[in-house]
Amino acid sequence: MPGIQSNAVEPTKDELRGLSPGRKLVRLAPTYGLVILMFGLILLFSILLPTTFPTMLNVRAILSDKAIIALLSLAAMIPMVAGRIDLTVGYGIVLWHILAISLQTVYGLPWPVAVAIVLVLGVVIGALNGLLVEVARIDSFIATLGTGTILYAIALWHTGGRQMVGALPDAFYAINGTFVFGLPITAIYVLVITVVLWVALEYTPIGRYLYAIGANQRAAELNGIPTRKFVIGAFVTSGLMTALAGVLLASKLRIGQASVGLEFLLPALVGAFLGSTTIKPGRVNVWGTIVGVMILAVGISGIQQFGGSFWVEPLFNGTTLLIAIGIAGYAQRKKGAKSK
Repeated sequence: MPGIQSNAVEPTKDELRGLSPGRKLVRLAPTYGLVILMFGLILLFSILLPTTFPTMLNVRAILSDKAIIALLSLAAMIPMVAGRIDLTVGYGIVLWHILAISLQTVYGLPWPVAVAIVLVLGVVIGALNGLLVEVARIDSFIATLGTGTILYAIALWHTGGRQMVGALPDAFYAINGTFVFGLPITAIYVLVITVVLWVALEYTPIGRYLYAIGANQRAAELNGIPTRKFVIGAFVTSGLMTALAGVLLASKLRIGQASVGLEFLLPALVGAFLGSTTIKPGRVNVWGTIVGVMILAVGISGIQQFGGSFWVEPLFNGTTLLIAIGIAGYAQRKKGAKSK
């Protein structure tokens, strides 16, 4: 029966044993290069922009603006662990943030009920994606692109091209607008979810099974892993987190419109792909994804404070995505050559 091997390329303890400190540093540099780059960017912009960048106001702005992208990146990361991709993270948030508002303003539902309905619908769409991929055997890119496009069409139909506005309770605004220890509460949400996912993926059988499926699904099946159940579960978790991001976006914007949301798709994917190039190069991982999002956040914030135009952000995101995919491909080829 074929065994299951990790597809990560981070150095093992055996590889580092016996190396001099200098050689260890060289061996570890590719693994933690993006972490070093992140702190390097923070230091650089703090020196060049001493009155605006290294301030609590800027920290709050970065954490508040990028918390939703971080959640979507983590949502996209989970199916990637199993070797799948979920494009509904960008399309679903459009419908979910609209419904979180319209269920209250149009249908008069209490905000906890509206939030619960959105979260349940996110789970349902995640399960549908999982069934399309695992039961109908449709490629995950095509399946989630189709599902996401349908969700976007429903959002357009539901709004009629108009904004969904109305008076919302203060408790609903507090979901996003509260500060804890001087930091936006959305950053606390991201931290808690990140730790939970890290523990689940690194220290539980669920994580080992998902990584095994992503490395070689056939080998995972032969080793007795119920691959279909875990892949569907990955899509369900992704759908739930996307719906949560939609609720937070609704609380933040206080209006619902179909033109808002799709711009989150590219940076969310960039964060997840970029995360596969650090901490554990060659495979997507939780902390790497957070580092990837932080690099985007710090880089874009610094460039904008230098007076960058409105088109700088999509240009930065697209360029970073190409670099991330290139580095990830190189890491995989390096791993394959080393195995041979």
